[in-house]
Amino acid sequence: MAHTNLLTRKSRTTMACLSLLMLLSLLFVACGGSTTSKSNKSTSLTMLANAGGDYTRNFNPYSSSVISGTPGMIYETLLYFNRLNGDIKSWLAQSYDLASDATSITFHLRKDIKWSDGQPFTSDDVVFTFNLIKQNPSIDVSGISPRFKDVVAPDSSTVKVTLNAPYYPIIWYLGGQTYILPKHVWSAVKGDPAQYADPNPVGTGPFVLKSFTPQLVTLSKNSRFWQPGKPEVSELKIPAYNSNTSAELALQKGEIDWTNLYIPDIEKTYIKLDPVHNHYWFPSSDVVMLFMNITKYPFNQLPVRQAISDAINRDQLNKVGESGYEPAASPTLILPANKDYTAPEYGGLSFSVDAAKAQQLLESAGFSKGGDGIYADKQGKKLTFNLNVVSGYTDWITDCQLIASDLQAIGIKVTVNTIAFDAYYDALQKGNYDLAMLWTNPGPTPYYIFDGLLRSTNSAPNGQAAPSNYERWNDPNTDKLLDQYASSTDPNAQKQAIQALQKIMVEQLPSIPLTNEPYWYQYSTKKFTGWPDAQHPYAAPGTATYPDIEYVVLNLHQVE
Repeated sequence: MAHTNLLTRKSRTTMACLSLLMLLSLLFVACGGSTTSKSNKSTSLTMLANAGGDYTRNFNPYSSSVISGTPGMIYETLLYFNRLNGDIKSWLAQSYDLASDATSITFHLRKDIKWSDGQPFTSDDVVFTFNLIKQNPSIDVSGISPRFKDVVAPDSSTVKVTLNAPYYPIIWYLGGQTYILPKHVWSAVKGDPAQYADPNPVGTGPFVLKSFTPQLVTLSKNSRFWQPGKPEVSELKIPAYNSNTSAELALQKGEIDWTNLYIPDIEKTYIKLDPVHNHYWFPSSDVVMLFMNITKYPFNQLPVRQAISDAINRDQLNKVGESGYEPAASPTLILPANKDYTAPEYGGLSFSVDAAKAQQLLESAGFSKGGDGIYADKQGKKLTFNLNVVSGYTDWITDCQLIASDLQAIGIKVTVNTIAFDAYYDALQKGNYDLAMLWTNPGPTPYYIFDGLLRSTNSAPNGQAAPSNYERWNDPNTDKLLDQYASSTDPNAQKQAIQALQKIMVEQLPSIPLTNEPYWYQYSTKKFTGWPDAQHPYAAPGTATYPDIEYVVLNLHQVE
């Protein structure tokens, strides 16, 4: 199942702040505390959500222009998934039942929830939301509606979804990635719901809209929120900034409490300014890939892909391009948090730089080095390529320059092609590129990265937009393994499928893993404690991970 989430995984200078949503959030706060008022200190929290300029008044959680913070803080999901460990907690649904053959899922809703306008939250709202998604592909951001056979509400607190075929990931997509809308409000919306700006949102979340300007959105505590005494944050301020530079300056001045910035030399530029209160934590989020269109020559030749991979010094990408924040990815595509899925034969496998091996691979494939030091095939076609990168992605531009240098050393000439995001992304989707860097789309298990990257239905013919399989890998055995995971409720069968997919990645290299990109996350403990960290990994951190941001805020406690 494709889900092209272009929400800011990494806030970069002059980055176009796109949002096709990526979602999550849940359960009663594990780190509870006193709900009495705590002195007269400020209980407002300022979070960075936008470094791309002024806001337009849009609180539609299914719009690509939604104001950051809306998903989670205002609109909620039925379940909460901790992406760091795969744990599932109840949320708007107090429980769920997945059929033993994964052909249906039943959600049992909490009965004590009201919308922020006082209307009761019932199964009618959930059925309405699911059917609205089914009827409008423009808001089906996870591509799940074709799997629906029937959606019914046996009573006011029960919703049953019957599927056309077994599909285990429906728990994640419907439970953790679908925001429930109020039927009594949204049933009056005319036309394409993706175009509705929802200027005065009515949600079940912990906050309601207090005020709006293009430069500052202020949310206040929802007095009807269904978790008594929560949140301790009484007001959430979400300012807009014109660039990462202005946002970083505000962070250094202590004007922002919580961010998702990429900051070079963070120890010097942020931590040392207030070592007691300024903190960061960068757990791995996804894998940054070097994409190639493998339907085109010479990338359709495995030795060429292997030679490119063997030439790249990933340690340098991490240390020079990424300030030491992005360690080399595993050849298996498995992230550190998912290490239990690693196939036994790949337990100690890692990438190494081997220029001699890379050149041997090229020569064995029939390429010969010319007088200019560049390899060419028997027809004289040289290995010369463009490597696309987005202008303003300063760290990735450095990475691409390093990759070009590595490939030059083995006889492949690469020109770094810095272009605007729209042109870059259009080229990726349609296959009109040689080489390009991009992140992957994670979920609570490794399946979701493999599925987005490798499933054939996430590809497309050259010239047509592929949802996420930009390298255009098309292999029946890969699809069979992805289906084995998705159609099973047996953890062992699922793990076997993931391990077999690792073999495909290692041996056939459909795309080249580079580094493990983290959740970018900085926070201050001056006003609030209880933030997720390495010792308390209760949620994916940062301000661009939805709906996890809600779960983080609900765990915060005001400093005495």
